[in-house]
Amino acid sequence: MHGLVIRNTGYSYTIKSDAGEVFECKVKGNFRIRGIRTTNPVAIGDKVTFVPQEVEGDIEQAKQGLITELDDRKNYIIRKSTNLSKQSHIIAANVDMCFLIVTIQQPETPLQFIDRFLASAEAYSVPVTLIFNKIDIIDEEWKDYLDGVVNLYETVGYPCRCISAATGEGVETLREELKGKITLLSGNSGVGKSTLINALLPHLNLRTSEISDAYSTGKHTTTFSEMYETEEGGYIIDTPGIKGFGTFDMKKEEVSHYFKEIFRISADCRFNNCTHTHEPHCAVREAVERHDIAESRYNSYLSMLEDEKEDKYRPAY
Repeated sequence: MHGLVIRNTGYSYTIKSDAGEVFECKVKGNFRIRGIRTTNPVAIGDKVTFVPQEVEGDIEQAKQGLITELDDRKNYIIRKSTNLSKQSHIIAANVDMCFLIVTIQQPETPLQFIDRFLASAEAYSVPVTLIFNKIDIIDEEWKDYLDGVVNLYETVGYPCRCISAATGEGVETLREELKGKITLLSGNSGVGKSTLINALLPHLNLRTSEISDAYSTGKHTTTFSEMYETEEGGYIIDTPGIKGFGTFDMKKEEVSHYFKEIFRISADCRFNNCTHTHEPHCAVREAVERHDIAESRYNSYLSMLEDEKEDKYRPAY
């Protein structure tokens, strides 16, 4: 049988078959994805072949099965595993777009986190829209900062939406964009993903949590990945909040390709293999000095050049 992975608890997978039946499945044997070392061999959004299994006892028990084969993926979002720096974790596969939920306050989403996520999405061909949530609680002195950040990413080429999931402001616009698409919702813990999903799909009544006052960070409320079907014929993928984003399997010479403005301006560099760090007549560094490239974006690029260093991300988790 063939179906779609709609829920992943870490040790089992809920699959909706092409015929609409739901099965609880496990992975057969030492199942691994060709060429990718991952902590999760199957991810939410994957299309798989599975074999139904006979279940002894209660006939009301959920149908079970064994995953035997994984379809080729059209794309995915991947990051370094939180516990094994040489392995990766696939957040979701086969998505039409991603809503990256960020907040200016309570908690403040670091720009470097945004840039790392965007670069990884560029590498694996996932379109991203930035969703600036909690605009109803932004202090007056932070509003100019919000406008500046939105202008920065819109200038780079990323659509931005300013919303309040709590009050409903801007939510209807997102509902229109979700129609007929598989959309990943991702972001740091505490940015309001569950609140937004409740606003979009009120019948789910997902659990939400308050922000930690001591650290101004979010508490995890989603503990596993799950797909929710929308009334408009699409799916929303909800995943656990991300504390950090270590990029995976990017060669240094490729990193600049995933920063749209850096890649565009690099065509004017004197050297074809310019790293934009020290070379003479580097068009990218000149653009940073002219403020044609944001210093925050350039610093994120420099940080990603160092990602190959062993154990860089272990202390952050």
